[in-house]
Amino acid sequence: MRKIGLYLGVDPSAGGMYQYNLAVVDAVSALPQDQYRVVIAYSSPAWARELHDLDGKVVPAHYRLWRRFFWKVWRMFDLPVAAARTLSSYFDPLVRSLQKEQCDLWIFPSQDTLSFQAAVPALSAIHDLMHRYERRFPEVSEQSIYRHREWTFRNICSWACGILVDSAIGKQQVMESYGRTGERIFVLPYVPPRYMHVQKVPDGFDARYTLPDKFILYPAHFWEHKNHKRLIGAIGLLKDVLPDMRLVLVGSAKNCYWSAIDEIQRLKLEKEIVILGHVSDTDMPELYRRARALVMPTHFGPTNIPPLEAFLVGCPVAVSGIYGTPEQVGDAALLFDPESVEEIAQCIERLWTDDALCDMLAAQGKQRAAAWGQERFNARLREIIDVVLCS
Repeated sequence: MRKIGLYLGVDPSAGGMYQYNLAVVDAVSALPQDQYRVVIAYSSPAWARELHDLDGKVVPAHYRLWRRFFWKVWRMFDLPVAAARTLSSYFDPLVRSLQKEQCDLWIFPSQDTLSFQAAVPALSAIHDLMHRYERRFPEVSEQSIYRHREWTFRNICSWACGILVDSAIGKQQVMESYGRTGERIFVLPYVPPRYMHVQKVPDGFDARYTLPDKFILYPAHFWEHKNHKRLIGAIGLLKDVLPDMRLVLVGSAKNCYWSAIDEIQRLKLEKEIVILGHVSDTDMPELYRRARALVMPTHFGPTNIPPLEAFLVGCPVAVSGIYGTPEQVGDAALLFDPESVEEIAQCIERLWTDDALCDMLAAQGKQRAAAWGQERFNARLREIIDVVLCS
């Protein structure tokens, strides 16, 4: 019998990465109990609620702030990671707790530095290398952030038994960036998180939100790379053509929040644009169901989870046609150049005015969601685990 460990190193504030962790939790929980034993370790107390009714061993992992300082110094002086892995086995309780379980394989779905800081067999995700491919955005290119990402991904590629990526483009980018050969890089596309399958309207939903009767939805934290300002500009272009146009923005304030607010005020779009801020996972399915469409002008990829969430509930989609997105959405979404305010506006106008187009996209999105869901995700991850264990 094989023993599989899963380390959950993020909390709900991590957005898409947290949702990916949820999918991996479901996948390892579905492994046949007569062939695999599973232990799940977590660092954030938020996971206790998600994991309380799972079979298998669930343990809190004790994270000490001093270990961040230790590894920062180690990275600053570019000291050998091999030596630190050996030292960590003696003085780091987090590393020792993982090693104590004697797992045949540990899965790290959060592209976590612990995947190489601990001397354990690791299958680690790399979600994106946008610090290399989209260096214009400060959230990934600011000097210390860039160096940290480079150090993290270079060492994941050096030490991991296998690497999980979201798409063929993601695999190609890892290979060309770090020289890792392709046989140990496994494509595991994203799936919608489990909460998107809930069909009941959450209690108190209408009391919490005052929504327009018809609206375009964009759920994304206010990072520069999420491209809110061009989306706002597109709404400005359509203001006179479609006076009933409304846009609902969902997400926490990040580095472009105030410039987005300035753009809304400059274009006098206070009536047309509603900002909800952070919205709980339990409320997101209903927001998608009520939306006319999802419009996602992000500059990052290779792929993203919101189009999959929209597909599942039959919400039409328009999204940036970059990196792995055309492969991800197929014929189930409109594609546009995220640099072009005009192209974004054209897609929004089509979605707002063309009922037949929306019906077609909703149907094709549901077909795409049915073709790749949690069950196939589970089977693919098990297949990857078996390949890594047999090597």
